[in-house]
Parts: sequence; C-alpha cells; structure tokens
Amino acid sequence: MPRPILATIHSAALSHNLARVRASAPDARVWAVVKADAYGHGIERAFDGLRGADGFALLDLDEARRVRALDWRGPILLLEGCFELRDLELCSRLGLWHTVHCDEQITMLATHKTQLPHRVFLKMNSGMNRLGFAPERYRAAWTRLNALPQVDEISLMTHFSDADGPKGIAAQLQAFEAVTHDLPGERTLSNSAATLRHGAAVGEKSDWIRPGIAVYGSSPDYPEKSAADWGLHPTMTLSSRIIGVQQLAVGDTVGYGSSFTADGPLRLGVVACGYADGYPRHCTSGTPVLVNGQRVRMVGRVSMDMITVDLTPVPDAGMNSEVTLWGRSASGAMLAIDEIAQAAGTVAYELMCAVAPRVPFAID
Repeated sequence: MPRPILATIHSAALSHNLARVRASAPDARVWAVVKADAYGHGIERAFDGLRGADGFALLDLDEARRVRALDWRGPILLLEGCFELRDLELCSRLGLWHTVHCDEQITMLATHKTQLPHRVFLKMNSGMNRLGFAPERYRAAWTRLNALPQVDEISLMTHFSDADGPKGIAAQLQAFEAVTHDLPGERTLSNSAATLRHGAAVGEKSDWIRPGIAVYGSSPDYPEKSAADWGLHPTMTLSSRIIGVQQLAVGDTVGYGSSFTADGPLRLGVVACGYADGYPRHCTSGTPVLVNGQRVRMVGRVSMDMITVDLTPVPDAGMNSEVTLWGRSASGAMLAIDEIAQAAGTVAYELMCAVAPRVPFAID
C-alpha cells in the first residue's frame, strides 16, 4: 500500500469561507486570490470551491492560463502586473486585467500594439513600501495612463500593511482617499484582515475585495482571533497514520539529539510524516496532533519522514490509528493550521504552500 500521508482539500469549506468573507463586504465584488497555486491547494483542486467568486487574482501567467483552461470566462487580475512587453500580448489573448505599479509598466503599455485596450489597476504605495506609486506621484501616473489608447478603464488599488494589528488602516486609507477622491474608476483595497476587521470602514469604499488567507481557513490576525472566531472552516487537512508503537520507561529518550526524555512510562506512536512532507521542522515537543480525533502532543524532533507522539491520552490508539497533523479529523475534531504554524514560529501561509510534491492530494 502507499505511504499513508494525505492532503485533503475541502471544497465545501472553500465555498463557505468565500461566502463568509463576502458577507463582511456585501456590496463589493470578490477576487478569490489563487496565487502560489491557490496557497498550495492547487488551482484545479480549489476551483470548484471558489467558482462563486467574481474574479480570480494571481501573479503568474501560467496560472492565468490554467484558470482559463477551467473554462472561467470572468475577470482575472495579475496582482504584480506584467514583467516584460510580450506579457501584454498574452493579456490581450486571455483577456487579463493587470496591475500597473511603476513607470516602466506604463512605458510598456505605450509601446504595445493592440486592437483591444487593456483594463488596468493603478497601484498606490500608501505605506506598505513594496509596489506602487507614492501618493505624490499617483495622479501623474494616472494622467499618463489615461492618455494612452492602449488603456481602457483604470481602476484604483492599494494594499494595507497593518490591517491585522493595532496600527490599523486609517493612515493608509486617508492617504489613498486624499489623492483619489475625485478620480473615476473602481477601487480595490481590502485583503483578508482589512475585510474581516475593518469591513465597516472600507466596505463602502471598495468595489472589489481581495481575500486570500481567510478563504483558505486561516485567521488573518491569529492568535488575537482564531479561524473559528471568524467563522472560517479549514480547507486543507494533512493526515497520516501511526506506523509504529514503542513503550518507553522513565529516562528513555526520543529521536535525534535525544531532545525529549520520558519522565514516566509512555506509549509512543510513530507517525508517517516529516519535514520532507512539508511538516515544519521547527515544531518542538508539545506541538498538538490529533490521534483518533483526540489531542496529543508531539515529542522529540521532527525528522525527515517521521514524527513521534505521546499516545498516553489515547489508550486505544495503535498501529494504523488516524493522525491529523492539521485540519479536520474523520470524527469532525478540528486542529487549526494556525496552531501548528505558531508552534513552528511561522504563519499558515507557509505551511499550506510547503506541502511537498511527494504528498498525494484528494478532494472531498
């Protein structure tokens, strides 16, 4: 039989989360952000759960081709825009909308020969200091774009850096509105955190929202609020089985470096999952795991192909018992991916995107 590790994508949870985010900004249309291969879920696997979106936002032209190959005829937005002149030809062919965040991209449009003018999203750097035109240069960029016959409609865009924390969005929103208040065009402002935490402040100002991580069942402001607090459901379950059992006595150690020492009798379960599968190597003893739907602790180091767990709380567990590394167990018990990410000193985005190619996927 194949090794028992499996990643399962929950289509109904994707649909639920999309609806939950939409409810926070009911007057806005929704981009389902599917960059990074739908946050590691796989665009093709996630598509049915996300087909209720008004559009798909991504980075990569190949991913845009894949969305069109799924017979999606609605809007697709390139969040970083085009990287070279020939990309504009594919935008015309596939009907892609694209971000403009620098003078070089405007120059590319000015030299592009096309029969079909482009829908572009002009990005303001309102404080994130990554991509976009500074507020004092934004209107000049808009004027230059608006003069081009290669450009049809110009939408207005920014990205909040601190929507998930105490600093909030007020300063960036004020900077954006001060410059754009009299410019025509649709607005897209809100990521997951801004939509869920500041929906009342930006909902009526956003024609489009851009939820990413919330759609995939992770809280944008964990641990202040959990996914359950926001009414989000896990969209990916990483599961495996117990493939070995050891009985430890007081003083016995576990794994490389003997980093865990038993302080009493302990039944140890060996799980077919390790860092070569994408499970974070930095998780330490105490990281939660579900065995037969019950919480137990990981003990010892994560190795390439295995982790070890304390089976003491689950006396009936043994060979082939179900293990849930994150997500939803067969009994319905939940283990939030955010908990595992916190134990590893990272974020859920990384865990979702890091599931290794050797792990098989299924869709339920």
